Amino acid sequence: MRFYATLPPGLEHVSAREVEELGGRITEIRKGRGRIFFEGDLKLMVRLNYMARTLERIMILLAIERFETLDDIYRIVKNLDFSWIKPNQSFAIRPLRAGEHDFTSLDVGRIAGQAVIDSYMESKGVRLKVDLDEPDVIIRVDVIFDEVYVGIDTTGDESLHRRGYRVYDHPAPLNPTIASSLIMLSGWNPDKSLLDPMCGSGTILIEAAMMGRNIAPQKLRKEKFLFTNIYGKDILEEVKEEAEKLEKRDVKMTLIGIERFRKHIRGGITNAKAAGVKDTIDFIQADATMVCLKDVDIAITNPPYGLRIARKGVIEDLYDGFLRSTKDVVAERIVVITAEDKILREKALKNDYEIEKEFWVRYGGLDTKVFVLKP
Repeated sequence: MRFYATLPPGLEHVSAREVEELGGRITEIRKGRGRIFFEGDLKLMVRLNYMARTLERIMILLAIERFETLDDIYRIVKNLDFSWIKPNQSFAIRPLRAGEHDFTSLDVGRIAGQAVIDSYMESKGVRLKVDLDEPDVIIRVDVIFDEVYVGIDTTGDESLHRRGYRVYDHPAPLNPTIASSLIMLSGWNPDKSLLDPMCGSGTILIEAAMMGRNIAPQKLRKEKFLFTNIYGKDILEEVKEEAEKLEKRDVKMTLIGIERFRKHIRGGITNAKAAGVKDTIDFIQADATMVCLKDVDIAITNPPYGLRIARKGVIEDLYDGFLRSTKDVVAERIVVITAEDKILREKALKNDYEIEKEFWVRYGGLDTKVFVLKP
């Protein structure tokens, strides 16, 4: 079977490695576009939905073609086989559009929806029901510049970045898929100590704890996976049993979170408890610019930037302070994601860090940079 997965643009290389580790065969990586293409069997699709930490959504690939007009999109979609949809099931088109076009996403959804209805009417003699709110089947039609991707959404509207443990909502939380990608980039493993000097509500540390104990990231998911409407739940139950056997409840880890505000400390503890990893993380109320710890191996953090902080001068002081403070504490590397890349780069060089890697990541609607620094 052919699949493609979506993820935060810029982290394709990390996700591709994870897909391979879980049994997939990568066929193409669309760098900077948040999409990777791969092949595998039905069980791989289920395993990725339940166990992948860096992916947001997984689709069965039906078509990928170049186009020029809306009529081309209609033709491409109508020529596909939708006879596998049960006559009593409803469907919805979820369109996405990126680039300059003389039509909108709504136009894509309308024309693609009509194409599915017409295709099904020709093959089965039945008019499929459209349900935009709670469809049984979701068809993703992504118009990316001059290409159109058509896929069956196996995940559903509830993206895989929603883990289910976020009881406390930090005002600027880090996407857990990005947090997991940063952990993988850092070279961390459970034998190494990990520090987040500006941990907020603890997402990076919780993701590391779940990773270290092999807790499936979708273990707490309440929303059903949409693939069960097509293939049933048997394979999912098999994968859940496999994941349960892989859990390591007795793994000891050194995970330390520093946070200035008491309410975020309490929120982080609440989230860690919900994730089942409260016993693995030490939350400390302190200032990131005055870290007083013994040596730790790796630090990963998502410091304040943009709307999260009032003045640029405050950001400059904070970045300079935390880099200076952690330089003699961290032994291997520091991984930072920020939209204030010029300030981070300047302060890193000022404090004599080596910049091992620096690359762009699209986080929501924001352009950020990931830095891998060596003290």
